[in-house]
Amino acid sequence: MLKLQEQLAKSQIKQLDLLRDFIKDLKKVCIAYSGGVDSSLIAAIANEQLNSNAIAVTGVSPSLANHLLEEARLQAQWIGIEHQECETNELKDPNYTENPINRCFACKQELHHHLKQISHNFLGSKVIDGVNSDDLKDYRPGIQAANLAGVRSPLAELGIDKSDIRAISKALGFPWWDKPAQPCLASRFTYGEKISSKRLEQVAKAEKWLIENGFPEVRVRVQGFVARIEVPNNRINDLLISSKRKKALEYILSLGFSTVSLDIEGLVSGKLNREHKLKNKINSTLTQ
Repeated sequence: MLKLQEQLAKSQIKQLDLLRDFIKDLKKVCIAYSGGVDSSLIAAIANEQLNSNAIAVTGVSPSLANHLLEEARLQAQWIGIEHQECETNELKDPNYTENPINRCFACKQELHHHLKQISHNFLGSKVIDGVNSDDLKDYRPGIQAANLAGVRSPLAELGIDKSDIRAISKALGFPWWDKPAQPCLASRFTYGEKISSKRLEQVAKAEKWLIENGFPEVRVRVQGFVARIEVPNNRINDLLISSKRKKALEYILSLGFSTVSLDIEGLVSGKLNREHKLKNKINSTLTQ
C-alpha cells in the first residue's frame, strides 16, 4: 500500500480512498497511459490495488515527443506496473491530418481501437484513462471518442481535479507530481493547418531545444511557417535577455520556419480553443 509522505486535506484523503475503491472494484484494467500526472496517478493506484491485473499502455506516434515517451517508460518502471506500447496510425486519417476542430476525436478513436484489442487480449480488462474533472469543463472531443469506446474515467467520475491530483501525487511521494502538462504535439497547430510527421518533428525539435536550455514549460505554436514561442509569463524576460535567445532563434529558423516570435501573454493552455471561439463570434456577427 502506498503510504502518504505528506499531509493531505481531509477531502483529498477521502478522494484517494474513493479512487482506490473505484479501481479495486474494476478487478482488471488496461490504462490509457501517457506518462502525465493524471494517468500516472491512475497507473500507480491500479498497480497498488490490482498488481498483475493492471497494465499501462502508451500510444506511440510522431505526435508524442520522444522525451515524453522516455519519461513515461521511466515512470512506469518507478511505479512497477507492466508497461506496453502500441503504434497508432492517426497520420493516415484525413480527419486527423486536415486538423479540423474535432481532430482529437480522430486521434482518441484510433488509440482506443488499439486499446480495445489489447484489453480484450488481457482477458477482458476494463479500459480506464486519466481524464479529470477539470477536463470536462474544456472543449475535449477526445473525451467523446473515449465515451463511445466505453472507457471509464475514475478521476472525472469522482470529481477529482488537477490541483487534487498534484496534491495527492506529492503526498504519495511521486517525483513527477509537479510535471508540466504536455498535450500532444498536434495541439500546437492552428485548426485547419495540415499536420504531417515532418511538421510534428519540427515542433518536437524546437521544444526539445528550449527545454534543454532552461525552459521546461514551453509551447511552440505553428501557423504556416511562423513559430510562436509560449513560456510562462514569469519566464518571458528570462528568454528575452538570455544569452541563448539568438541561438534559439537561429536553431528554430534552421528547422524550416521563416519567422520566430514570442507570445507576450505567456503560456496559456487551450489557447487554440479561444481562437476558435473568437472566429465563431466574428462569423456570427458578420452573418447577422
